[in-house]
Amino acid sequence: MLTIAEKFVFIFAVIASIYNGYWAFRKVVLVIQRGQGDFDDKHIVRRTIDAAISWIGLVPTWRARRWSSLIHAGIAWAFMFYLLVNLLDIVEGYFPFRFGDLWLIGAPYRLAADLLSVAALAGVVYFLLRRFVFNAKALRFRDNVKLMDTVRPGLRRDSAIVGFFILFHIGFRFLGQSFGIAREGGDPWQPFANALSGLWAGFSEGLLIFAQHASWWIALGLILAFIVYFPYSKHFHLIMSGVNFLTRPRRTALGTIEPINFEDESVEQFGAATLEQLPWKHIQDAYACIMCNRCQDACPAYTTGKELSPSALEINKRYFINAHMNELAEGSPSSLKLMDYAISESAVWACTACGACVQVCPVGNEPMFDILYMRRNQVLMDSEFPEQLQTAFSGMERTGNPWKMSAADRMKWADGLDIPTVDENPDPDILWWVGCAPAYDMRAQATAKAFARVLKAAGVNFAVLGDRESCTGDAARRAGNEYLFYEMAKQNIETLNEVKPKRIVATCPHCLQTLGKEYYQYGGHYDVIHHTELIAELMSEGKLKPRPWQDGAVTYHDPCYLGRHNGILEAPRAVLEGTVGAIIELPRSRKQSFCCGAGGAQMWKEEEHGTEAVNMNRYQEAAATGATTIAVGCPFCLTMLTDASKQADQGVQVKDIAELLAEQL
Repeated sequence: MLTIAEKFVFIFAVIASIYNGYWAFRKVVLVIQRGQGDFDDKHIVRRTIDAAISWIGLVPTWRARRWSSLIHAGIAWAFMFYLLVNLLDIVEGYFPFRFGDLWLIGAPYRLAADLLSVAALAGVVYFLLRRFVFNAKALRFRDNVKLMDTVRPGLRRDSAIVGFFILFHIGFRFLGQSFGIAREGGDPWQPFANALSGLWAGFSEGLLIFAQHASWWIALGLILAFIVYFPYSKHFHLIMSGVNFLTRPRRTALGTIEPINFEDESVEQFGAATLEQLPWKHIQDAYACIMCNRCQDACPAYTTGKELSPSALEINKRYFINAHMNELAEGSPSSLKLMDYAISESAVWACTACGACVQVCPVGNEPMFDILYMRRNQVLMDSEFPEQLQTAFSGMERTGNPWKMSAADRMKWADGLDIPTVDENPDPDILWWVGCAPAYDMRAQATAKAFARVLKAAGVNFAVLGDRESCTGDAARRAGNEYLFYEMAKQNIETLNEVKPKRIVATCPHCLQTLGKEYYQYGGHYDVIHHTELIAELMSEGKLKPRPWQDGAVTYHDPCYLGRHNGILEAPRAVLEGTVGAIIELPRSRKQSFCCGAGGAQMWKEEEHGTEAVNMNRYQEAAATGATTIAVGCPFCLTMLTDASKQADQGVQVKDIAELLAEQL
């Protein structure tokens, strides 16, 4: 227990720390509140429970770097437990009370504190060595990535401060326990501190008491000193990750972006040019960022040498906020645009909107959406975008497809196939949304013809919209042309509401996403499934019986908008296994799949400069499995991987799952 003088000094230190910490945290809140939108408090109890599970269980952390995640878990769980430990240490300093001596719960408490202390100490030593001695590649940025001048030295300085704070805070608390054990005798419930206490066997009683008190002061005093710096440091993610899990928008799918209300004439800014024009949650992301670069590892643009690093985007935002905290908190407009300091123009247009950065982030950040908001500003406010997109935009606007081909030619692919339209079959069980690629792209037309054969073989009562079908507008939305998407969505919703489909099947995951997960924003509510889901149903009902497969090994590429965005993972595999038998899984598969390079409107523009093409990176991974066929479930993936296969000229064929099945019927 502390002396009277120590108690008064500690109270004064706590008051000073809380006072200064309050102003620092208040500024953080004011900066976050500068962002757009309001907090959605619906289902707050359920959301709080989910957030607590994600925060305590570190659920997203386990998606990558399993070894580092395990070591990090030791530090994270130690700090969570230390919220209790530090509180009880303060109580024990003021009162003749020792929680560790309580019957039943005291011994497990001492054991947990001992084990977690050692786990945290070992973990922080590992991470300090990883950054400062081994200079791990995963923690670095390429020279072509845009970084504020203060970032590179600042990251090392901040990592050192946080690392040594953890080392000394937990280390001295651990030492204090060992001094106490040396005074009072062994404690088997604190095995590590007990072992360390043997080093102090020759110390006098007075020296042990002094050392124990000094350890208490250093351990808790470091917290009081650190509080003011805490919101400026990367360690702030310890709290802000939990806040992020709680406040992250509930999306119908991973990539569903919020709409713009074009009917509201008071809205003068579309998209985000400056920090405060981002939604408030995306300002909060900068505080939650742990700066681990996992999003960078998963990003297809960064992986292939482009200028885009989702991690650098969040870190630049954070350093800009720290440098302009007072002005932003006071309500002053940002002195710079996001593209002046946070990200380059090339990086903005290199994003494939694959969602890998969102899926892998251990703290719930969504850097992909920052880029989509910036694209909106580029297109709708500044009219600055890659000129190749103009063809796609004008094609969607004038002819209902990004190929800019005649709307009257939409059904030419079906010549001679006797494909019923809704005019001919007004009450189908399935409305087949063919999509632009299968309608206009020669390679994708083979998928449409194969799927038509499958539907007929299974006796499905289906129909298509024919020339009443138009592009869903996915590419327009991902490219930032939200107004064009809005106009196309209204037109398609009007058509679909007139037809009143029971179920819609789409051969394109982008159509699936847009029709089923985004049109609800404008009043379109539909039951939409992917063609592999329908085929899986038909096969399970015994309506499709393919012949035995004899054409070599097959591997499957998970399309981003099918697997990662919409969680459709098993249906494609079920169809493939029923058609070709066992498949070879790619190293990056399922929700960790690698992009083909066509998403985010990349299909309609030149790929940004890098060290290699995204589609070639993915193709080489697939070819390395030894498979003779790459199966896909998306017309964009079909085009991109077919192009890569032709370029590589290794005899590996690329086919849609429907094609493989149709060939075996």
